[in-house]
Amino acid sequence: MQNAEIAQRFEEIADLLEIQGANSFRVRAYRNAARVVEDQAESIAALAEQGSARLQEIPGIGKDLAERIVALVETGTIPQLEELRSQVPAGVLDMLRLPGIGPKKVAALFHDLHVTSLDELKQAAEQGKVAELKGFAKKTEQQILAGIEQVASFGRRFSIAEARANAEAIVDDLRALDVVTQASVAGSCRRRKETCGDLDVLVTASDSAIVMDRLAEHALVAAVLQRGETKQRVRLHAGIELDLRVVPEESYGAALQYFTGSKEHNIVIRRRAQERGLKLNEYGLYRGDEYVAGRTEEDVYQQVGLPWIPPELREDRGEIELAEQGRLPQLIELSDIQGDLHMHTTASDGTATILEMAQAAKERGLKYIAITDHSQRVSMANGLDAQRLRAHWQAIDQARGKISGIELLCGIECDILEDATLDLPDDVLAEGDWVIAVLHYGLKQPRAKIMERLLNAIQHPSVCAIGHPSGRIVGKRPGADIDYPELFKAASEFGVFMEINAHPSRLDLDDIQVAAARDHGIPIVINTDAHAPAGLDVLQYGVDQARRGGLTAADVANTRPFEEFMSMLRTAR
Repeated sequence: MQNAEIAQRFEEIADLLEIQGANSFRVRAYRNAARVVEDQAESIAALAEQGSARLQEIPGIGKDLAERIVALVETGTIPQLEELRSQVPAGVLDMLRLPGIGPKKVAALFHDLHVTSLDELKQAAEQGKVAELKGFAKKTEQQILAGIEQVASFGRRFSIAEARANAEAIVDDLRALDVVTQASVAGSCRRRKETCGDLDVLVTASDSAIVMDRLAEHALVAAVLQRGETKQRVRLHAGIELDLRVVPEESYGAALQYFTGSKEHNIVIRRRAQERGLKLNEYGLYRGDEYVAGRTEEDVYQQVGLPWIPPELREDRGEIELAEQGRLPQLIELSDIQGDLHMHTTASDGTATILEMAQAAKERGLKYIAITDHSQRVSMANGLDAQRLRAHWQAIDQARGKISGIELLCGIECDILEDATLDLPDDVLAEGDWVIAVLHYGLKQPRAKIMERLLNAIQHPSVCAIGHPSGRIVGKRPGADIDYPELFKAASEFGVFMEINAHPSRLDLDDIQVAAARDHGIPIVINTDAHAPAGLDVLQYGVDQARRGGLTAADVANTRPFEEFMSMLRTAR
């Protein structure tokens, strides 16, 4: 059982408790538990096999939580979760899939309107009943209807982190089989999209039956849905479905190109093949009945007059033209990142000390970090007021003398308040090395107000970067209504950096706006927003997002050595 899967169970408990109107402290305890579990580098399931006491050694996991984890790993469920599920119809939880609709709104729909499914909710919204509820409005009602249509069109989607963890675990195990010569993840997971609807895995093997038997018996697989001679479809315990295809060696490259997509990219590639008198499909590239290529993706692209194109770029957003001109970017790699400029400690809502975060970053090869605990507005995260922040910065300064090989910056994640002011006094912010300004509250304000807040922050002399600019939560909460051209124009003018928040639930900026920010000449920083040492490991997802936006190492500020980065920052400010 993956850490993400265990964390999802505790998130579900929190959601169900909140829908039932439980004490907010209980709800928060389970949400914190989910984060602690997801942030662990070690397998929680493996630790659970050593007993409850072993789990309690992890900060943030107490006796009750440890016992629930052990029960989950041993039995596949938690009695409390099953009890809560029996009290709330499954269709009510489905409402949480609607963008912008959280547990509090779902509770009102369930208790006050007595709707228990998306179909019933749609009917109530169409009849105007939703807008009549306290705390709702006609705009919310229309948002719900649009969300229901979106869910119906796209079905359930899974975060790239969950999808990738499951897919890569299965591929690694299949590669270990003696009969397997090649195995890869394909589809949207290989392209590193923010969410995946299902998974695709391709394998070449001397015996397909052995491969399918291994998949059917895999610990992550809940059920075999279909099985043929060369194709098998399974449902994983996480709920996501996976297609396995065993293909011939001579078709592997063609199949990998075909099943990686995107559809739009592949249409262009097939058209180029046709223009050359060739036919391209998942079996290979043919001239009439004559096999031409297909063993590798490189061979396929070469035959249609192109160099190999990285999967992250295959969205038909100009990558074909760049490839034709020999101008494909040398995309950024994880190894290029030298600093992480957004992380939290026990001073606010993190689980590790300054030195523990610094040591964890150093062990991962980073050369510098900024400690950026929350400002006071985020009271639920124990945000810092001016007095506590100054004391915290003194502690960071003292920590500098206790660790070598890594530089520490005194930072703050400072809220941009609803009235467009910053959350801390100007004289305090001026003392910091690195100030990230963020939107946490008031995300539904009109565009004009949102832009006033962001532009005021950008023009503030102490603000270095705008963090997770839209404030979105992928698949759960839409971002603020932002005029991105105006935002980027201002950031470029005032020398303010833009963040790609690497946490899989944020990935903010998105890939489209990443490319737009680069085109405005804005330095990008890729940060983890880590709340624990293991949280630093999400950096890869931020790099993937940068790659989807076409960024090179030169486009990302924190690929630079520390002195060069600081010189760049001083020049910008």
